[in-house]
Amino acid sequence: MAVKKVLFGETPNKEQVFEYHISNKNNVEVVVINFGVTIKNIFVPDKDGKLVDVVLGYDDIAGYLENSCFLGSTVGPTANRICEAKYKIDGKEFSLPVNDGPNNLHTDMDNGFHKRVWDAVEGDDCVKFTLKVADGDLGFAGNRVFEVTYSLSEDNSLSIHYNATSDANTLINMTNHAYFNLGGQNSGSILDHTLKLNASHYTPVIDSAAIPTGEIADVAGTPFDFLAEKTIGKDIEADNAQLKAVGGYDHNYVVDDADGSIKEIAVLSSPKTGITMKCFTDLPGVQLYAGNFLSGENCKGGVNYKSREGVCLETQFYPNSINQEGFPKPVFGPDKVYDTTTIYQFV
Repeated sequence: MAVKKVLFGETPNKEQVFEYHISNKNNVEVVVINFGVTIKNIFVPDKDGKLVDVVLGYDDIAGYLENSCFLGSTVGPTANRICEAKYKIDGKEFSLPVNDGPNNLHTDMDNGFHKRVWDAVEGDDCVKFTLKVADGDLGFAGNRVFEVTYSLSEDNSLSIHYNATSDANTLINMTNHAYFNLGGQNSGSILDHTLKLNASHYTPVIDSAAIPTGEIADVAGTPFDFLAEKTIGKDIEADNAQLKAVGGYDHNYVVDDADGSIKEIAVLSSPKTGITMKCFTDLPGVQLYAGNFLSGENCKGGVNYKSREGVCLETQFYPNSINQEGFPKPVFGPDKVYDTTTIYQFV
C-alpha cells in the first residue's frame, strides 16, 4: 500500500491544493484532493485488466472551483434538502442559505465544505482530512471539528469514515456526492447499469422541490423497486408522478433493517466493463440520483457530461429529517459524536 502526494493547483486565495493517490496491489487507485475532500479518480481494472476511471470529475482545479453538480465532493455540514431553509434545535431557530427555490440544498453552493481546503495527514493506506469550523458558520451552532478519512484496503474497499465533534447541539448530515459510471467516466449513459438496493421503502417527494412528504412508502409494484437487480433504465421513463416530478430517480431510500451497524445496501454493475461496486453503510438512508440534470463541460479528458451519464449513491439521513416528524434526527453535540462509515467496494 502507498500514498503519494502531488501538487494539484491553487485556489484564488493562494491556498495549495494537493492530490493524494492511494493505491493497492490490485492496481486499484483512488485520487482525492484536499479541496472539498473530493474524489477525483477511482481507477479499477475491468474484465480485461484495463484500468478504468469510474468517477466523473475534472482534470484541473478550475473545474472544482466551479463544480456546480458537486462531482465527487464531500457535502457538508448538511447534504440534500431542508424545507424553507430553516430548522430548530433546542427551541432555537436557525436559517440557512435559500438556494433551491424556497429551500436549502447541500448547505451552500459557494461556501459549503466542498469549496474549502482541508488539512490532511497521510497514513500507509489512508489520508485523514480535518476542518475546524466556528460557531455560527453558515447558520450552524457549535465550534466543530470535522474529520473525513479515506482508506483503501487490499480487497478493493474504499472506506470513507466521518467523525465530527461539537460543543453545542448541531445539525450534521454529510455525504459524498461521487457520480459513478462503471463503464468509465467518458462512456456515456448509465442506464444500462444494473442496480440492486436493499431497501423495501422510499420517501416520496411533494413536487419538483424534492422535499419528502413524510410518508415512508413501499416500493412493491412501483418503478422504485430495486430489491431484485434490474437496469437503471428499465423503469426510469415510466408513467409515474414521482419520477416526473424530479426528472427520474432522485429519491431517498430507507435502508432495510438499519440498526447502526455497517450493512451492504447496494450493488451496481456495468455490462461494458464487468466492474461491480458494492456499497455498505451504517446510515439509515441512501439517495439514488440518476444524474437527471447532470451537466459538465471540459471535464476529464475534455469530456462534456450530459444527463444520466453518472449515478450517485449518497448515504445519508433522510432529506429534511430535522423538520419531519418520524424521521431519524441528525442532531449531534457534546453528548453525541457524529461517527459514520460508508464503503464502496469494487469486485
